[in-house]
Order: sequence, then C-alpha cells, then structure tokens
Amino acid sequence: MGILTRFLWMLGIAALGCAAQAQTERPAPEALDAERVYEESQAAIGRQVGDHVLRDQTGAPLALADLRGRPLVVSVIYTSCSSICPVTTDHLLDAVEEARRVLGAGSFAVLSFGFDARGDKPAQLRAFAIAHGLRGVENWHIASADPETTEALLSDLGFNWRAAAGGFDHPSQTSILDADGRVYRQLYGESFPLPVFMEPLKDLVLGKAVRSVAPGDLWNRLTFICTVYNPLTRAYRFDYAIFFGIFFGAASLLLTGIVILRLWLERRRAGHRHRVSTVPQDPAR
Repeated sequence: MGILTRFLWMLGIAALGCAAQAQTERPAPEALDAERVYEESQAAIGRQVGDHVLRDQTGAPLALADLRGRPLVVSVIYTSCSSICPVTTDHLLDAVEEARRVLGAGSFAVLSFGFDARGDKPAQLRAFAIAHGLRGVENWHIASADPETTEALLSDLGFNWRAAAGGFDHPSQTSILDADGRVYRQLYGESFPLPVFMEPLKDLVLGKAVRSVAPGDLWNRLTFICTVYNPLTRAYRFDYAIFFGIFFGAASLLLTGIVILRLWLERRRAGHRHRVSTVPQDPAR
C-alpha cells in the first residue's frame, strides 16, 4: 500500500508539473492595439445604437428606446475596477453638474454601463452608485446586461476590451449619443477637459433651436453664442461682453446705413436743384 501511495503521489506531482509547464508555455493574450481601438471607436460615429434592453441597479428592465428624445452620455465601466473607472465616473459627475447648470437639469441623460456581464449584477451596481454619489442624481442610470446584449451594445459603441489578470483591459471611452440614439461624439481619457464634453452637448441641446427662426428660440440662440468657457475658473459662464458686442455692432451698422442713406438723399436733392437752376427760361414770358 505504501508503494502504491508513493507511486500515485509521484504521478500527481508529475501531472501538476506538466499542467504548470503547459500553462507557462500558453501564449499570453494579445494586448489591445491602441490604433485599431481608436479607429473602431471613431468608425462608430454616426452609427445607430440598437434598442437594447438592460437591467438597472434595482433589477428592473431599462430599454434604451425609453431614453430617446434627448442626448445620452454613455460611460462604459465595470464595477470591480479599482483604478480608471472610479476616476472616470467621479470626473464625469463633475462635468455633468457643470453642463446641466448651463444647459438645464433635464437637457440630457447619463448611463453608466457595466460591461462585466458576470460581475456587474444589481447589487454591485447599487454599491458602485452609492460609492460615487450617483444615487439621487436626476436622469443618471446605471445598468448592465446579459452577455449577448452587452456584446451587441459595445459593438454599436465601437468599444473594445479584453480580459486581463484581475480585470479587463479597455480604453476609457465616453460616448455621446444624439436624441435619436446615434453616436455623435467619442471622448477619451478619465479626466477629459470640460470643453471637450460641453461643446457637443451644446450643439445637440441648443443646435436645433439655434437653427430655428421661431421667436421663442431667441434666448436659446443667445445662450448658444454667449456661453463661453473660462479657463481660470474651469467653468462656463454667460459672456455679456459678446452680447453687448453683437448689440453695439448691429447698432453701428444701422447708424452707418442711416448716414449713408442721408448722404445719398442729400446728394440726390442737390443734383435735382442743380438741374432745375440750369433749365433756360422761356423768352416769351
């Protein structure tokens, strides 16, 4: 029995050694190609995102079709991430607060999408929302989906990823969708500059109103033109100097036009008087 036990133990050690050698010799997964990742992300601009049905932090269905009608900011994260995703979410929260201060609280919606189909369950989504102050933020959704839906949505967004040791290797990508659900702009980095986030939203939220000739959209036109970014305060403000510049510029053009018109009328009257004074008198009179 002792000889048999020793033989089986030696056989097990040999098997483990073969398995370890096989694991060592197995090629490591290829790293993401940054150029290809960027090209596929940019290729998604203009693409229609499907009407996928997700699951929010309460486990209730969340249909993307129900979020149509206004721009949607989609931040792709996974809840167990301990580095990039938390920083991206905290920065996005600050950017959203500033954008809504300028554009209005209901001007656009936000979706934090957990792409780890196995790990991003409702309980993990709730914990992530609480940890980053997302609970109670108006029109901010946090959701995940089953593997098939996740793959389809990420494909629509042009988002690439791969499994890595202890998590996932993925770009820090935030997608801005228009009111019809098409990808309008891609943002990169965990702390993108505020104007990079704000300008496409200004175009989407105020753009149609700016192009409208309705009198009711006059204020939206002025807001679009006069809202500028102040790099000193890192915030947007309504620049009254632009407004007054436009007003006084228009007034100057009007006054110049009036002066030119008066000079033209005076010259015309002077020419008429000159022609009358040079007409020869009738001798018979």
